[in-house]
Amino acid sequence: MHAIATTDLTKRYGDVLALDGVSLSIEAGTTYGLLGTNGAGKSTLFKLLVGHLTPDSGTVTVGGQDVTEAGHELREVVGYVPEHAGFPAALTGREVLGYHARLRGVPKAERPDRVAAALGTVGLDDAADRRVGGYSNGMNRRLALASALLDRPRLLLLDEPTAGLDPLGVAEFHRILDRLREESDLTVVITTHVLAEVEALCEDVAVLHDGDLLFDGAVDDLQELGDDDLEAGFGSLVAEAGGSRGETLEVDR
Repeated sequence: MHAIATTDLTKRYGDVLALDGVSLSIEAGTTYGLLGTNGAGKSTLFKLLVGHLTPDSGTVTVGGQDVTEAGHELREVVGYVPEHAGFPAALTGREVLGYHARLRGVPKAERPDRVAAALGTVGLDDAADRRVGGYSNGMNRRLALASALLDRPRLLLLDEPTAGLDPLGVAEFHRILDRLREESDLTVVITTHVLAEVEALCEDVAVLHDGDLLFDGAVDDLQELGDDDLEAGFGSLVAEAGGSRGETLEVDR
């Protein structure tokens, strides 16, 4: 079963072609990476998937539903974590999640347990009653993930979830995702420009460049493209220590 399917998906911003006829499918229960530099079209695709944007042409379905026709049903199955999620600094983590649970229609009697479960999942139990203004960047990212989990979604969309985090923050976020994958049949889609992150977390990957889909398939098969083909699409790769394949795609083009 396809959790996500797009056909000839096109989106423009004025004269800028953000997505150019992108067709891909994502199987339910998988962890899928969208790989590309800034401006590749990754965030535009996410916004189309959650209904924040309308395609100029083509179709996009989530869980078998046409996104352009779906309403609250879509919000019930999709958890979305944007790259920049801001929370009121004066509120505690628990208060933030309580507010989001109310906004999303979680029954009042269930809110305390849902909030506590989400905090536990992302490892913020001990910081639940601290003001968010004192949270680190990594803690704020985990709070955003907790917010997305309140509805118990079947599909989780993470837009550059570890951008700007230090290595310990990245490792902690990866551990949380690994645990979520082990304990549920959640479908997770991650945008990133870090090749190593896709290789560590994902079974399948799409490579986007300037709105074009250059590759869609298993992560292991991505190796077949070779560095020359990747460089043609993205620019220089930053080599990992020891001379292995590059781990990060340059974002300056």
